[in-house]
Amino acid sequence: MKIEFHPLGDTGIQVLFGSDISEKTNQQIRLFADYLRKHDLEGITEWVPAYTTLSIFYSPDKIVYKDLCKKLEELKEQLQSGEDLANSAVYEIPVLYGGEVGPDLSEVASYNKLTDEEVIATHSEQAYLIYMMGFVPGFPYLGGMPEKIATPRRENPRAKIEAGSVGIAGEQTGVYPLETPGGWQIIGKTPVKLYDPDREEPVLLSAGAYIRFVPVGQKEFEEIEKAIKLGEYKVKSYQKGGGQNEDH
Repeated sequence: MKIEFHPLGDTGIQVLFGSDISEKTNQQIRLFADYLRKHDLEGITEWVPAYTTLSIFYSPDKIVYKDLCKKLEELKEQLQSGEDLANSAVYEIPVLYGGEVGPDLSEVASYNKLTDEEVIATHSEQAYLIYMMGFVPGFPYLGGMPEKIATPRRENPRAKIEAGSVGIAGEQTGVYPLETPGGWQIIGKTPVKLYDPDREEPVLLSAGAYIRFVPVGQKEFEEIEKAIKLGEYKVKSYQKGGGQNEDH
């Protein structure tokens, strides 16, 4: 994979990992970011992963662009296939599909010539890689949604979409962590809070982890919702490729 460096303003470098949005590209970005986290290179203040780039910001009074590029070139040569990365966590996110909380489920089904049940089964059959976080606090940009349920955005966006709403837009799926306007096709809702400013760690998820949507019924949804309000619910997770289950 060809990795390039480009200036990003006067205090940043954009590391470009080709143009292919894939798990392999994401793995290389994660390796790069993991190295920065572990080695605390002088002058680097922050880094932000995206689909095919890693934006690195630095203090020019501590390191200059040319010297930082040299250090990053050395790091690039050390990158391996990803075997040193720890197994990623897979978070199980319960979702109530259809009805009042998923008003566009039948539209997605009709567009793709499927039944509501087939859309639910397809949407929940696999784990989705979180490529990056953004848009609003806690919003995960997911990859890997099956094309068979891809559906265009709504022609008329809604002025308000409730937090926890699960939607589809084109070939992407995602979860709204906050109440915001939006044009995604809403197919369900999770009671889990992806963003909670009162938690010790406000943002539940992180880039490099995975989400698996787990269908639940109305009763179970309400039970989970109640447990969350009481602070008694923990999101289940496990390690991709094996490992013990954990609660978060």
